[in-house]
Amino acid sequence: MDSKLRPLAPDGVKLLPGLFRQRFEINRQYLMSLKPGNLLQNHYLEAGLWQSTSLEGLHGGWESPSCELRGHFLGHWLSAAARIYATTGDQEIKARADHIVSELGRCQRENGGEWAGSIPPKYLEWIAEGKKVWAPHYTVHKTLMGLHDMFALAGNQEALDIVTRWANWFHRWTGRFSRQEMDEILDVETGGMLEVWANLFGITGNEKHLDLVRRYDRPRLFDPLLCGEDVLTNRHANTTIPEIHGAARAWEVTGERRWRDVVEAYWRLAVTERGFFCTGGQTCGEVWTPPFQLATRRGDKNQEHCTVYNMMRLAEYLLRWTGDARYADYWEPNLYNGILAQQHPETGMVAYFLPMRAGSIKNESRGGWSTPTNDFWCCVGTLVQAHTMHTEGIYYEDEDGLVVCQYIPTSLSWARLGVHLDQTLDAQANKRQRPECLAVNLQLTCERPAEFAVHIRLPWWLAGEPRVVLNGEPQPSSARKAGFLSIWRTWESDRLHVELPRKLVRCPLPDEPDTVAFLDGPIVLAGLCGEERALSGDRNVPESLLAPDNEREWNTWLTAYRARAQERGLRFVPLYQICDERYAVYFPVYNRLGAEEVSR
Repeated sequence: MDSKLRPLAPDGVKLLPGLFRQRFEINRQYLMSLKPGNLLQNHYLEAGLWQSTSLEGLHGGWESPSCELRGHFLGHWLSAAARIYATTGDQEIKARADHIVSELGRCQRENGGEWAGSIPPKYLEWIAEGKKVWAPHYTVHKTLMGLHDMFALAGNQEALDIVTRWANWFHRWTGRFSRQEMDEILDVETGGMLEVWANLFGITGNEKHLDLVRRYDRPRLFDPLLCGEDVLTNRHANTTIPEIHGAARAWEVTGERRWRDVVEAYWRLAVTERGFFCTGGQTCGEVWTPPFQLATRRGDKNQEHCTVYNMMRLAEYLLRWTGDARYADYWEPNLYNGILAQQHPETGMVAYFLPMRAGSIKNESRGGWSTPTNDFWCCVGTLVQAHTMHTEGIYYEDEDGLVVCQYIPTSLSWARLGVHLDQTLDAQANKRQRPECLAVNLQLTCERPAEFAVHIRLPWWLAGEPRVVLNGEPQPSSARKAGFLSIWRTWESDRLHVELPRKLVRCPLPDEPDTVAFLDGPIVLAGLCGEERALSGDRNVPESLLAPDNEREWNTWLTAYRARAQERGLRFVPLYQICDERYAVYFPVYNRLGAEEVSR
């Protein structure tokens, strides 16, 4: 299976000081605050190894022993730990993760040598009998995926052995059912089981594992997608996205075109032909909204965090396959206005939902931010994984050279050509007035002179011609390729400075164009208010409505604004900085005459 872009080695990219490294560190602290015994509590319980009679320190919420999803979080934890080790070489978290894998192996032996789950196998038997059980496939998928990642990213052979033995149970169990019977079983949320089996087949090449890929196919979802039917409107979103991840991996390991066609059809239906909020995210009450009908779906349960994370993963598949910058364009606003916006900047906790209703607070419907040990919602799991992946999606290589997709302070070691690159954001691009551009510095140092291209993404918010300066000399910026600006030369020790003009962007609701949100480049600006506010002015000229405010702090330019020439004051700050304040992201905007008529 050919891809236009190839990711670089995980340990080749390091976060430099800044916002993303700060969020990464907060997340690691949370992961390390959780004790292995508590993470394993439900696996121990299922294996008959839980000896304690005390409830002190017991994980609650969805990890409570009385919850049918119990144990799902451990898989997320292992995947996050594996990613941290792969990117940083963190031996402390690796040792803890290795211990947990060893204990899962112990549980598997106590369960008879195959089953290693935190729930009993009978839960799967019950869904086969048509009984109601809360997503047992989803739960075991998390553990299976965590074990896979511990092998693939952290080199733990025992983790792969556990998955392989566990797969024997699933192969024997699924072999009892006809295609129709399997379809009935898989109509109960399957999570990423298809992706698990595709990953395993990609490692082993074992025909039994290919059987599992075929058995976990989802014709009741995939076939209508391929026929162009709208099977997503008002359907639970995060039930289907992981199934599409499975199709994506099945395409990569089998090369069978149908799998890729399924992925591309899903993207068209979920994104291209449906639209999304100003944040880049979607969903209301965890279901897909009707195509381009967002105005009436603004509420207290928008943008489930899991959907943001999983759609970003899907975009990354398509970015690699196609090399098309629009998938990196999709990634960027979701990163700022989803992944960052739904993590508390001080505690690291998650907001399950990101309301779009004016005057809301984050995750209001669930009582606010998650707690360290008493919630463990699905979104807590995707949160801890998301904040270990800030070095992903930035750099790739193609047939010509190096591709820069995101603008995040990082250090890159590109081993194939012996290239070291430091990417920094130049906050001093304009010392006298607030810069109207994103200024990026790329310092390249090569072990020996190397000829290749550097492709720099031209983002969707670009407000003018980019300015390129190489070693102090302005360069032409006309060479373009699939949404990228390209500089081809022999590199040795060079400094590339790129300025990407940006300005305030208005983002109207497609079905209510008089109602708009404001973005500074990819960053959504939230108005600090407890109710819906109407603004008056020219909605097509955001600068006539918002003016810079509190723009400078020591040597840093800040992203803050205030409403200009309105009856009441209103401040705007980046949505990702909001903690517990009430806010709005969408504002009805009337021209002056219209506002006066409304007031009469």
